[in-house]
Amino acid sequence: MKSLFLTFICVFFMISCKKKADVQQAEPTKTETVSYASFGNKIIADDAIPATSMASHYKSMNVGDSIPSKIKAKVNSVCQAKGCWMRLDLEDGNEVMVKFKDYGFFMPKDITGQEVIINGNAFVSEVSVDEQRHYAADAGKTKEEIEQIIAPKRTFSFEADGVLLKQ
Repeated sequence: MKSLFLTFICVFFMISCKKKADVQQAEPTKTETVSYASFGNKIIADDAIPATSMASHYKSMNVGDSIPSKIKAKVNSVCQAKGCWMRLDLEDGNEVMVKFKDYGFFMPKDITGQEVIINGNAFVSEVSVDEQRHYAADAGKTKEEIEQIIAPKRTFSFEADGVLLKQ
């Protein structure tokens, strides 16, 4: 009878210790909450691919190709006239030119260097000399810099229907 009682006590003690260890492991861990300002359609930050990954997709695309995408990247520049376009860093020496679907929204003009997540369609296009000069003027380039644009350019483009700006 003593051995049965001792066995019962040992089992009870082991179960008690196990439950205490489980409770300690179940305590929540602290996570950093990131907040975003939203522009255009409501989107979520999940499943955005990094700029470097998108750069490799762009390199394999031809003029006229288009793929739905969600990209996380740093802003290199924004239209200083009204925020109607922005250029994002693809981290490989290239940029992606982002316009907003149906000019439905604009971005703040002071977000250079900040992180954004854009959702929409990525495509490769050829930009005419006139359009390049227009963008250069919007970006505040000098007359001399604008006049140096003399040939069409293959560009990585994006039509965004929603943007999240990291706060």
